[in-house]
Amino acid sequence: MGGDRGDVRSWVAGLDELHERFVHRFSRSEPRESGLAYMQGLTAPLERKNGWVLAEEAGHTAPDRMHRLLNRCDWEADEVLDDVRDYVVEHLGDPEAVLIVDDTGFLKKGVRSAGVQRQHSGTAGRTENCQVGVFLAYASAHGRTLIDRRLYLPTSWTDDRDRCRAAGIEDTTVFETKAVMAKAMVRRAITERIPFRWVTADAAYGFSKGWRNELERADVFHVMATTRHDNVVTRWAIDHPVHDLFPGLTRQKWKRRSCGDGAHGPRVHDWARVEVRPWHREDRRHWVIARRSVSRPQEIAYYIAYCPAETTLDELIRIAGSRWAVEECFRTAKQECGLDDHQVRRYPGWHRHITLAMAAHACLTVLKAREADTGKAETDPPSSDPSPSPNSDA
Repeated sequence: MGGDRGDVRSWVAGLDELHERFVHRFSRSEPRESGLAYMQGLTAPLERKNGWVLAEEAGHTAPDRMHRLLNRCDWEADEVLDDVRDYVVEHLGDPEAVLIVDDTGFLKKGVRSAGVQRQHSGTAGRTENCQVGVFLAYASAHGRTLIDRRLYLPTSWTDDRDRCRAAGIEDTTVFETKAVMAKAMVRRAITERIPFRWVTADAAYGFSKGWRNELERADVFHVMATTRHDNVVTRWAIDHPVHDLFPGLTRQKWKRRSCGDGAHGPRVHDWARVEVRPWHREDRRHWVIARRSVSRPQEIAYYIAYCPAETTLDELIRIAGSRWAVEECFRTAKQECGLDDHQVRRYPGWHRHITLAMAAHACLTVLKAREADTGKAETDPPSSDPSPSPNSDA
């Protein structure tokens, strides 16, 4: 998504446009100016994007103004995030979009940064001293970017109120699991009428029956990864293990499909589905979906879906595969927008940096979408009959 210095003018114009949407959130001129300079630095082709480097990029002699922006100036990161989300919906909004939940780790040294402890980092693929953020991504045909975030606070933090206060965490902030954070973000998207059609998440979130039931009661379609230990209601049992649904399927029931391109090309697997929970409204269906490795058929992953009755297996595969869009968001936001370059220890500062990095990423995503639309308009041949015929479907 990023580029060389030749793209700077385009980036600056786009950031100016986005910055105008939330400039009123700052009561003083210094944080207004620093906020724009901060995002400009985040999108610049710099090797590191910490406070010193961003200050130098902005022409400051010291990082004091950048530190004040994140730690002491009076502004609400959640309010800015509301404006960024509106910007995303305006430019990338699509009623067929997918909301994707996932978390990512931020490696840290020491014990003073809010939420830090030795815990599993999906980024590192192992247990590390890190912070973990839970995010909500928005993926549409126009682009994909991050639209919500929460910093996970382990009980080692929430059980120590003095430690929390030292890191700027209010006494009203209590322990929440990552799944509870994910539910809150999706509920917020529903309440704010963000246009989307599907929700998806990996098994760490999708295994929650309570959340799946909540989405179903709201008639929110979803394809959620789960584990082989999950169980479902079938015609034969009320607690049928999902892994026991597929061994008897004929070869014809398995379809070899790609669920999208990965880092090494198309992600091709064998897929099958079995209908479950047969007693429900006529226009909805529940499915358990299996994804089997082509080269190692003993490796099978499972998903549970709630969807319109006419939904095809190919469509469910596409939604399951769309989950990797959030990984792309994490990768580009970290590489190009400094998502993981923050050096703040306090809880409010984390949310401020992450929000401005998300704003920068949203801006670059929108600019990329505009370039794609411009290129398409330049290459599409003009219509020979610009007026729809009386018998057309237009």
